Amino acid sequence: MKTKAAAGVLVAALLSPFNTAHADAITDWNATGAATVVAALPAERGSVGLDLSLVHIAMYDAVNAIRPRYRPYVAQLSFNAVGASPDAAAATAAYAVLRYYFPSRTAALDATYAAAMAAIADGGAKTLGVKVGNEVAQAVVNWRMNDGRYAVVPYVFGSGPGAYQATPPGPPSPVNTWLPGLRPLALQSLGQFRAYGPPGLRSETYTRDYDETRLMGSSSSTARSAAQTEIALFHTENPNTFWARNLGNFTARLGLDLLDHARLMAMLFVSLGDATGACFDSKYTYNFWRPVTAIHNGDIDDNSATVADAAWFPLANTPPHPEYPAAHGCVAGAVAEVISHEVGKKVSITFNSSVANTIAHNFAGPDALVTEIIDARVFGGMHFRNSVEHGARLGRKVGGWVDEHYFQLLRPRH
Repeated sequence: MKTKAAAGVLVAALLSPFNTAHADAITDWNATGAATVVAALPAERGSVGLDLSLVHIAMYDAVNAIRPRYRPYVAQLSFNAVGASPDAAAATAAYAVLRYYFPSRTAALDATYAAAMAAIADGGAKTLGVKVGNEVAQAVVNWRMNDGRYAVVPYVFGSGPGAYQATPPGPPSPVNTWLPGLRPLALQSLGQFRAYGPPGLRSETYTRDYDETRLMGSSSSTARSAAQTEIALFHTENPNTFWARNLGNFTARLGLDLLDHARLMAMLFVSLGDATGACFDSKYTYNFWRPVTAIHNGDIDDNSATVADAAWFPLANTPPHPEYPAAHGCVAGAVAEVISHEVGKKVSITFNSSVANTIAHNFAGPDALVTEIIDARVFGGMHFRNSVEHGARLGRKVGGWVDEHYFQLLRPRH
């Protein structure tokens, strides 16, 4: 039986990119992890989908190892951890993982860790907790050795109608070409739930989506309302800060104990991470063109119903990778599926964005969040509706897989 938090929780919305509502070590090190990922650029590359997933796996395994309630994810301790400080274990595990992957941030991480440890009473429990955290962190690092991260994978653009091309404002080559080769966190393979594929250029679905994005997603659209423009811009914040902060705020207000908090955050970020990887597996399988390319070339797509407009540009900058499926849809679907299973479909959610002139958004449940993100990517002009819908469907499958196969209660011994 899975842990369920009470529905109807209202989440506090904070405007800082990193600082979430203070609850416990899980919340604090989630914020530290997101800040580290962003601050480490360009010295080291990082992402919440991969690196913050490892931080949360480490904290979950560390806390769970002290009084095991659930199946461990990676680490099996070599010693008895009963009596260890869970706070010391979680902080040490997070700190050691971040310090390994982001050596350029050592000084900042050392200071944050020292402050966290100073707040824990000295003694045997603290010492044992540090030992737990270090052993778990090493196990997580060892597990991810040679996992394919940031491999150099050259990309050759295709040609002709439907083929992905570089989009303004750049860069000239797409990003994350290495992601399809990354070893998954939980899936059997990143192609396990590969998306169906974009619609044919002469199909009714493509024609409908083309016209909708052309009309609603243009930088100069007169069909899009002010509220729809705000929705589009709200969801253009850097995903590294947007998801870490808002999920941190959400879980901090649920009133979970330290282990259940660590478990829920690990589930969310493992699902988010593998949904991202699976999404890019599909993206680089289909290599479908972005709306800005499609609409500039609507006269050569063999579809007489599409109207070309060489002066068309989207409201928001187009991310530099293929269009189908939409990564925001993939991540939102995965997050929504985990929340639906673990917290409930009717839980109240409040998210905020650091993008100027946006307001906090309240959602009646995780499905409402997904619905808005689908609209947002169309109103921003970066995607076609079918792409975001298929991304959300892929993400839900990933979240469901993680929920069903990992983080399960231990069976009682007879």
